[in-house]
Amino acid sequence: MSVQDEASGPENGNGPGGKARFYDIYNQADPRAYFTRLAPLGYEIPQHAQPVFRRAAELRSSAGAGAGAGDGGGRRPAVLDVCCSYGINAALLNHDLTMAELYEHYTGRRAQRLSTVELAAWDKEFYEERRRPDAYPVIGLDIAARAVRYAQAVGLLDAACTDNLELEPPGPRLSAALADVGLITMTGGGSYITERTFDALLSGAGRPVWVSAFWLRTVPFAPIAETLAAHGLRTTADTARTYPQRRFTDEREQRYAVAAVRALGEDPSGLEEAGLFQTVLYESRP
Repeated sequence: MSVQDEASGPENGNGPGGKARFYDIYNQADPRAYFTRLAPLGYEIPQHAQPVFRRAAELRSSAGAGAGAGDGGGRRPAVLDVCCSYGINAALLNHDLTMAELYEHYTGRRAQRLSTVELAAWDKEFYEERRRPDAYPVIGLDIAARAVRYAQAVGLLDAACTDNLELEPPGPRLSAALADVGLITMTGGGSYITERTFDALLSGAGRPVWVSAFWLRTVPFAPIAETLAAHGLRTTADTARTYPQRRFTDEREQRYAVAAVRALGEDPSGLEEAGLFQTVLYESRP
């Protein structure tokens, strides 16, 4: 597996086909550069995902209530956020926060004056003060080791795993964590991970797993859905509704997105042609 669509790898620039790669901001010691770079592009998909993931987590928890050993022996299902980066989805899932408030927090003057150690201490208080009473245990999975370590250090993740499931099976830490996972969430990474990652996760699951994924329209979801079906999950999606991810960085990136969407048989009119990457929500359940 790999990191989120917005940043992954050794350097900046456009990747194959023309999609921008914000490599230098992704795996830093703290999230300030990430938010500072993405703010002008209006990166917003985690905000759209917040109510969806909360609803899915609640429904999954209710479905598992009172279940026996087949659903984790009655333990509350955990959420596994794939390509979690600095724990943004966990922050929005479990805290009374908006994406706009996170941008303000990390790009403000106070944050810019602090060292990483000082920022982490402030962040721990920041999130503790806004923690929801119905918070869910969240496991973060991302090969960006510094990013997931930071998210765990400030209390956003209960466990942080850096396994690259595109290349190798889950290690001991992830394998142990998978026993409690009941919901897999995702808002980025579709350009980098394949069905191999999902097959490894579901093969190692200790209870029935649901999946809620916001998937870029430039990338086919069919191979993922086929793999999920092999594990007993049925995927549904309202393809008539899309959720914006962010603005394009330049015309080249827009041309790439428009061409990719058309190649998959979809219409970019009023969507990618209007200047925004768009995603579709895919939900997979037994």
